[in-house]
Amino acid sequence: MNTSNKVAIVTGASAGIGKAAGVALLRAGYCVAFAGRRETELNSALASAGADATRGVAVVTDVTNPASIKALFDATVMQFGRLDVLFNNAGIGAPPVDIDELTVDQWKAVVDTNLTGSFLCAREAFRIMKTQSPRGGRIINNGSISAYAPRPNSAPYTASKHAISGLTKSLALDGRKYDITASQLDIGNAATEMTERMTAGVMQANGTIAIEPRMDVKHVADAIVHIANLPLEANVLFMNIMASKMPFVGRG
Repeated sequence: MNTSNKVAIVTGASAGIGKAAGVALLRAGYCVAFAGRRETELNSALASAGADATRGVAVVTDVTNPASIKALFDATVMQFGRLDVLFNNAGIGAPPVDIDELTVDQWKAVVDTNLTGSFLCAREAFRIMKTQSPRGGRIINNGSISAYAPRPNSAPYTASKHAISGLTKSLALDGRKYDITASQLDIGNAATEMTERMTAGVMQANGTIAIEPRMDVKHVADAIVHIANLPLEANVLFMNIMASKMPFVGRG
């Protein structure tokens, strides 16, 4: 199948990495469902693709709500006929405080969005991909460098991203017999609204505050398109794409 016959869903698509990925997939020839909670921002993100936006649709979705997720996937198949790529991108963090200051509700909000939301979306994707013709598809999970190394005061986010690694491996294994692949893209300091604070300086492991380099979010979007375009006989199980000079490798 060429990309003009392929269909993708991107969650958390109203801004940042999700928006960039959705637009890049549209421009690569995919039909794309932009999913997120904010209708106005979703429509704006889709419209930013210009002429390519005619192959897209904005679907208001809450990834913590199983019924909302089912409605997203059903609407996508109803409009486009199939599903080839899911980019599980929606995610949130918690206030950067000591763990004894976190509330249970703050913990659950992160886990429900980042982990359970990804599971619920993957479950719907499996349901479609294993029975459609041609069979199969690709699930790409947004992990994080936090899947390997935490930032200070980030226990809920870090724990959820470690869990995404386990989910990715299980999906990749269980999807083999259905021609479903699973990948994890671990991103470090893409220049989006969420990382704007890094230009003023953020807490480091040694307690100091330091400005951190960022990279153009386009590089992340290009990586997603690359993974999406691979034939199903090949897979990028894990990819780490990061700002070259960010303090991650070694001692920073």
